[in-house]
Amino acid sequence: MKSLAWALGAAVALGLSTGAAFAADTTLRISLQLPLKSHLGQNLLLFKEEVEKNSNGDIAVEIYDSAQLYKDKEVPAAVGSGAIEMGVASLTRYVGDIPAVDIFYQPFLFDTEDKVRAAVAPGSPVRAPLDEAIKDTGSTVLWWQAYGGAIMLSQGGPLKTPEDMKGKKVRVFGKTLGDFVTSAGGAPTLISGSEQYLAYQRGTVDIGMTGVSGVKSRKLWEVMDTISVTNHADIEFIVVVNTDFWNGLPEEQKAVIQAAALKAENDVRNRMAEIEAAAYAAAEENGMTVYKPTADEIAAWKAVSQPVYDTYSEKAGALGQTVMEAAKGL
Repeated sequence: MKSLAWALGAAVALGLSTGAAFAADTTLRISLQLPLKSHLGQNLLLFKEEVEKNSNGDIAVEIYDSAQLYKDKEVPAAVGSGAIEMGVASLTRYVGDIPAVDIFYQPFLFDTEDKVRAAVAPGSPVRAPLDEAIKDTGSTVLWWQAYGGAIMLSQGGPLKTPEDMKGKKVRVFGKTLGDFVTSAGGAPTLISGSEQYLAYQRGTVDIGMTGVSGVKSRKLWEVMDTISVTNHADIEFIVVVNTDFWNGLPEEQKAVIQAAALKAENDVRNRMAEIEAAAYAAAEENGMTVYKPTADEIAAWKAVSQPVYDTYSEKAGALGQTVMEAAKGL
């Protein structure tokens, strides 16, 4: 018993003497609107693992998923004000301050994987000016998270052409996507990702718009039965950190966080095709019909899209013109 008591006492003493070494000097709280099981959530877990391992426990990462703290639309203000250190937001959530971010929602502009990769690469002539502009909101972009192409959800049949959208209420997650819906004859309704399941269930909208990975993570097959694979926009999320907080970190901690961010960005980008394929398979396994429009049907969607480009040119200013020219040159 004495030896056991001595061992326990030694363990307590060791814990007291080394506790400071194991306590994190810095805590990064991250707000995420999606479930942790989503690919964006898994990407944050990769970041967390890298940061905590390579900082030797000096930096702790806490992930608050499923909009526990903030909805997607609240993240830019929450991070920019310093209410939370970090957050994940759809890029389009910055459109109010920086209309040019909706370059990625210009219909069918980024219509190949190569164009998307070239546009979102760190330092690219499309991405770099946007990252720089976001700094004016009080946030610094750490990395971009791929979310794949925008698809449409419906009940009772596919959306083959704009004729199928006329007079229908459509869930969108950005102003420019709303312009696209309007140009096709539909009525756009802005609904956060975390609220779309209920919107479909209650019939608030007739048609959905999202990324196919969201169909899987949110089990949207329970409330919609058809996917139309239009891929009319490239959906990007960004992980941002409060700039004042970031500037106050020691350089060695910044280096660890930046290295983890780059690894997380490359991982999710390289796995996006696989993630989407798995989501389409899961959708079909759960009874959904996956419809791929013909070339002529895609042409019909493109034909109604010009007003979206016109509106972007009017609202996005010099920055919008800059990134549009860069995008066209890809």
